[in-house]
Amino acid sequence: MFLLCCAVISPTTSQVSGSLFAVLGPCDYPFMLRILLFDLDNTLYSDTVGMDRDIVVRMNSFVARTLDLGLSEAAEMRRERTRRYGTTLEWLMAEHGFTESESWFAAIHPEGEESAIQRDPGLRRLLESMPLPKVIFTNSPMEHADRVLDKLGVGDLFDRVYDIRFNGLKGKPHGEAIRRVLADCGVVAAESLLVDDLPKYVRGFVEEGGHGILLDEFDRYGDQPFLRIHSLAELPSIIAGIEASESQLSLF
Repeated sequence: MFLLCCAVISPTTSQVSGSLFAVLGPCDYPFMLRILLFDLDNTLYSDTVGMDRDIVVRMNSFVARTLDLGLSEAAEMRRERTRRYGTTLEWLMAEHGFTESESWFAAIHPEGEESAIQRDPGLRRLLESMPLPKVIFTNSPMEHADRVLDKLGVGDLFDRVYDIRFNGLKGKPHGEAIRRVLADCGVVAAESLLVDDLPKYVRGFVEEGGHGILLDEFDRYGDQPFLRIHSLAELPSIIAGIEASESQLSLF
């Protein structure tokens, strides 16, 4: 069991303090990694693209119009209240009786928003280097995910996209959403690994028994108890370490 966790340590992850026994997730038994789950935005592409900042501007404007608030007040309220929820939409629905989810999606994710993204051939090669099945697990709607994946040129490398509608508009980090996705994938949590750029989503996944890696591009989350990587380029060596440990365990 400890053998598996130590086997993941590599030069590319040496900046992570502490044993991966603690930070990768539940690891008190041998596990066979069967599937990789990826968040979409700011995970498959860099935060420097800036699309997420544009999304935040549109969300704040929508909240201001919907709740009849000034823009700064709406931004502050949204930032504070959404800490209790998975998404801004979930907060509006729970606390303000908002029901027009399709108008929300149309306003927040307009066609053409993906224009800031540049296709990265290196991303395709990186994903292809990891032979495990891969899916997208996102709190955005399918039309947004499809446009982003098409722009990146990697949509065909994922077996399925699990969007916010699949989870009844209540996605990560909720346990029911995670369990629903894993059940549809045909795996148990301990056989899965999620890569996400938000700590609360990784935390929710780990609490359900899965394994999580936090993509922390700019070292914002040094206080988090998860394995952190700065780039997806570090992921193949981690996967290789897990697979090597599986081979070693099969000898016993």
